[in-house]
This record gives sequence, structure tokens and C-alpha cells, in this order.
Amino acid sequence: MSMGGKLFKPAIVVLAIVTAGFFFWPLISPYFDRPAGDFETEMGSNRLQDGRYDQALDFFNEALQLSPNHRGALMGRALVFIQTEQYDDAIAELDYLIDFLSTESAEDDATGVATLASAYANRGIVKDRVGRYEDALADYIEALNTDDETVDGPGVIHKILYGADDLSTVRDRAQYLYEQLALPEAERLLRVPELDDQQRMYKP
Repeated sequence: MSMGGKLFKPAIVVLAIVTAGFFFWPLISPYFDRPAGDFETEMGSNRLQDGRYDQALDFFNEALQLSPNHRGALMGRALVFIQTEQYDDAIAELDYLIDFLSTESAEDDATGVATLASAYANRGIVKDRVGRYEDALADYIEALNTDDETVDGPGVIHKILYGADDLSTVRDRAQYLYEQLALPEAERLLRVPELDDQQRMYKP
């Protein structure tokens, strides 16, 4: 075989690799261009949805090591704590997230505003569960005032994924608590387990 033939085959391989790179790069580049912590947060969210809470928490912690104050990872940690009934930790995480977003998020940051509303809603749910009803109502009102579209009921996608169209909304629960707290204490019915269990966590 001639020297030219020996050089020809490597050239074809290189050309094939370059061509493949041009074809696949638009598909894979988002995974390389993502902000620090986003990939780990997405992996944590997947584990959270599957109920693998320890693994979810590990991913969220890793995201926060790469990007301190990553709002998705902070929310993810709070949701893990809520799902595992570590309510003090959940409130502490949500307190921090709310303080951070209140000072750092601009008004035109739609994702930041939605996350802030979700944090208020989730903190309200936790306070609701531990019997701090007045505080829960205050958080529900803050959530609705911050971004009512984010927290005012499950959307179509949520209904498709979870097959539920009767979940309690922040507005529903806030209205109920407001009416009950207006009654004399002896007449209040603040916990209805079969209805309270329909509340969902919020994640923008």
C-alpha cells in the first residue's frame, strides 16, 4: 500500500469525527453550558420525585458546593426535609431561601419571583402541618401576593403527571383558615386530614 493510502484512512477518521461533532454539539452543548449546580439540582429533583430522599439530598448538597445559594438546590433541600417530616430543618431552609430571594431577586426575574412565592407557600404548608395556623395563613397570603399564578392551583402538566385535579390550592387553604380563625376558638375546625393531605409542595 502506498504512503498516500496509509494517510488517507486516518484522514477519513478525523473527518468523520469532526462531522459528528458538528452534528451532535448542538444537542449536547446545553449540558456543558449550564450554570454551575444546575445538572446536580436536576438529578436531585429526579431522585426527589422518585422518593429517593437521601440521594436527592446528596445531589442538592453537591449543587450548593458548586454554586452557593443555588435557589433550585435550596428549594430541593427544603422539599426533602418536608417529605421526610424534618419540619424544623425545612423551615430553617425556607427562611434562608426567602431572605436570600427577597434581597437578591430583581422584580423582572420571573423565576426568582416564582421561587419566592413557592418558598412562602411551602413554608406555610409546614407551619400548617405543625399547627401554627396564623403563621401559615400569613405565608399563604405572602405567596399569593408575590406570584399568585405560580401557587394558585396545580396546572395542566401537574394533573397529567399525577392524575389529580382535586388538590388543595394555597388560595383554597388560605380562605379556609381565614374563615375558621374568625370563629370562636371552640368552634374552629383547623385540621381535616383527608383534605389537608391533598396539599402539594410547590416547585417553580
